[in-house]
Amino acid sequence: MKERSFRTKAVHSGLAEQRNFKSKATPIYQTSVFSFSSLEELEGYFEGETPYLYTRNGNPNTDELAKAVAALEEAPDGVAASSGLGAILAGILTVAQNGDHVVAASDLYGGTYHLIKEELQAFGITASFVDFRDQQAIEAAIQPNTKLLYSETISNPFLRVENIEGLVEIGKKYNLAVMIDNTFATPYLLQPFTKGIDLVVHSATKYIGGHSDITAGVLVGSKELIEKSRSRVVNMGMNLSPFESWLAYRGLKTLAIRMERQAKNAQELADFLQKHNGVKKTYYPKYVSEQGNGAMVSIELTEEVNMSQFFSSLGWIKIVPSLAGVETTVSYPLGTSHRALTDEEKSAIGINERVVRISVGIEESADIIQQVEQAINDALTR
Repeated sequence: MKERSFRTKAVHSGLAEQRNFKSKATPIYQTSVFSFSSLEELEGYFEGETPYLYTRNGNPNTDELAKAVAALEEAPDGVAASSGLGAILAGILTVAQNGDHVVAASDLYGGTYHLIKEELQAFGITASFVDFRDQQAIEAAIQPNTKLLYSETISNPFLRVENIEGLVEIGKKYNLAVMIDNTFATPYLLQPFTKGIDLVVHSATKYIGGHSDITAGVLVGSKELIEKSRSRVVNMGMNLSPFESWLAYRGLKTLAIRMERQAKNAQELADFLQKHNGVKKTYYPKYVSEQGNGAMVSIELTEEVNMSQFFSSLGWIKIVPSLAGVETTVSYPLGTSHRALTDEEKSAIGINERVVRISVGIEESADIIQQVEQAINDALTR
């Protein structure tokens, strides 16, 4: 055989055929496509004999992340998506279609609220938002075409803990699917699927990844529902990239130790803030699980606190529009996560210019408390 030219060797030289290395960490399959040695092998993909063809359809890294989250949630299967909202959309479209109706909690994350209220209209799906603390109100909102109940295990930003058993009971009574966002609790604190929830979703951007360097979502549930959801992810282009999947899976390995520390720090911060004269109200969950109550604390500052000065005095605590990294950060729901809500919608759930959401990190708790205290004290006008 004639020796290949330099140009050809430049393209085809390397270790591509030596694939049987025993790497301790899963390699990053940073490829858009997978190769086949024959037409028979290619046909084998469509007959289920080989798992991968094109990364939008599936990739080892993406599958590893989805299966790992499903295992922690004690669910049979999972699928990863390019964002939390992508995973939410895939889940909703799995159980609702044109002409159907969704009943959702009124105190959802602003992005989810907008998705359900506005974007689902393009699919012919309508929605009603209800105070999920009122079981009678939930049942009153159910229509003949209702297919889904949607909520969050711990709400954003006021940290209301959902009555999972109550939702499951209503779902069974009216033959409805129940879907819940478990981002704030994580499977370290709660596994809603084990309590009868049909679909559990995570913004893996947050605690699953844990390091503020990815955007990802994971949806878990039964084999049947996830197979339908996977079709939505694949055919609507919501797939997650291999590298972000790999990063998220790497982050997942330390979820337990991060959440243990962050929840402990959050409890101590909440206990302190409840006694501070610059804080009108402190929001922190109780009785979430034996492992703790989560790593988020929300506060409403008093009228005597200059809000601009407070945010300017936070020092090493960064102001960000997200949460759940290893660093303590704060966000301003009025100006970020719930910005798109109408004034009436904000008022109905308690969002105002004095609400601050704190994502508590893994630092020394005394340092976190001292920095937040200093920011409040610096901003007190009296």
